[in-house]
Amino acid sequence: MTNPIQDSVQPWQEIAAKKRQAEQSKIPPEWILPTSVVEGAKHRRSLTGPFLESLLDPKTSRITAMDVAALIQHMGSGTLTAVAVVRSFCKRAAMIHQLTRNMLEIGFDIALGRAKELDDYFHQHRRLVGPLHGIPMTLKDQFHIKGLETSMAFVGWIATFEGLRSTDKERNFESELVREFHLLGAVPIGKSPETSNNILGYLWNPHNQLLTAGGSSGGEAVMQALRGSAFGIGTDIGGSVSMPASYNGVFSLKPSTGRISMKGVAGVGQGQQVMPVVAGIMGVSIATLRAVLESLLSTEPWLRDPYAVPLPWREAEEYHADTHGSLAFGFMEHDGIVTPHPPVQRALKMVKITLREAGYNLVDWNPPSNRESLEIHGKIARGDGCVDVWDALQLSGEPEVPEIDGLFESGLPRKPLSLAEYQDVVIHMKDYRNRYQEYWMSTAEKSGTGRPVEAFISPVTPTAAHLPKQFFHAEYTTSINVLDYPAVVIPVTFVDQNLDKIDPSFVPLSETDRINMDAYDPAAYHGAPVAVQLVGQRLGEERLLSLAQIVVDALDKYKERAAVVSANK
Repeated sequence: MTNPIQDSVQPWQEIAAKKRQAEQSKIPPEWILPTSVVEGAKHRRSLTGPFLESLLDPKTSRITAMDVAALIQHMGSGTLTAVAVVRSFCKRAAMIHQLTRNMLEIGFDIALGRAKELDDYFHQHRRLVGPLHGIPMTLKDQFHIKGLETSMAFVGWIATFEGLRSTDKERNFESELVREFHLLGAVPIGKSPETSNNILGYLWNPHNQLLTAGGSSGGEAVMQALRGSAFGIGTDIGGSVSMPASYNGVFSLKPSTGRISMKGVAGVGQGQQVMPVVAGIMGVSIATLRAVLESLLSTEPWLRDPYAVPLPWREAEEYHADTHGSLAFGFMEHDGIVTPHPPVQRALKMVKITLREAGYNLVDWNPPSNRESLEIHGKIARGDGCVDVWDALQLSGEPEVPEIDGLFESGLPRKPLSLAEYQDVVIHMKDYRNRYQEYWMSTAEKSGTGRPVEAFISPVTPTAAHLPKQFFHAEYTTSINVLDYPAVVIPVTFVDQNLDKIDPSFVPLSETDRINMDAYDPAAYHGAPVAVQLVGQRLGEERLLSLAQIVVDALDKYKERAAVVSANK
């Protein structure tokens, strides 16, 4: 909806600058980095590892290195307070923001106030408030938190409620998911931006600052890569959680629609419910993803959100390592359209060898083509002409960022699909889903277990991150949204310019494949994380996460053996 009260006096650049200054002022003076450090960081290849750790005191470094389970154990035993934990992550997040500009909303004071309440509760009752007691978290700036703004990085949404002025909701409204985290004891410390926006600018990959952080939940992926919070929440309609998680070397879960509540979440295309945006979880381990999802489901969100699926956590659906030899995975090396870059090929090969050595069966995955998902996804996601995005930009007069060049035509929204055209696309989607499911069930004939494959492995994208504006094929992830399957991203390795070179015998599968491979530069990509995705059956998040843990454990053992062999050479 267009805001009838447009601020036509103040240029959008000034509004954005004031917003940046306002958030910067929330950082305590003792956490401010020297200008020389901030400027020097811009010229570093990587911000990870020793460089960032050198900026932290030992206590902050020690606490922020712990995963969710360890933090809960320490707070439950009283050896750490919630205030100490939250303060450490806030301090680290403040430094990360100064180096990367990846916090649209800073809520350190609110977070420390909540941490004090949690400590008081623990001292009085000698128990934790909930399973995420005192755990610092961050969210993409689509989720409303009382006391903070929600701009979604639109300049025109600053100091409004989703672009509207004079409402009683600005800084006074809470998304259902945030309410659930409050009940569980988790502590939001701030909110992250879209990867490219007119308030903070472009977000680079902290492992390799020549490359993108991925989008659109790139801010949250950077936060997790640099450990600015213990876990994060992004949003996804076409890979917007999976891609940045892959590019930044962190784990993620994109669930099926309805497993995590989206009630009261800001966004565009709100009326599109055929293939809705979902909330996804990012963290440094499968155990973290599992703990967050299981905790959320314990709050029974379907009692408050009619679009949440009434499905509690199902422990009986999980697989365990003692099922050795009785599991089969589908395996997609490429989708017949675009070949992954050499480092992604190497990561896939590592996973294939790992699973075979561990005794699991692999089935070549040849489902209905990803090319069909390309025909479906864009028409559903953008079938309205993206008029709400255009309206949001008009509030301030800000331009569209380069990543959405072509979204509009002659500076105006494109003509939306007619209802009949839209229904034809939905019919195609239903047929595609039916045929994909039939194919999946048919794999029982080849699996060697008597059952269809439990999940399939594929590239997340054809690239390990990518140079700006050098991304040509999203269908490895958009197809998963079209199908409404859950997907887990599993980091595998890093680009090595000495190992990951284009095979001289490479023959492109398509013109897009040729363009994509021509864009690969081993030296430019060196050091970037490489991941794969594990995809499961719709609403099968419990099973998928347990399978992902099996893959991770097998990979860890494979890497240990490889390290021993290398050391003995």
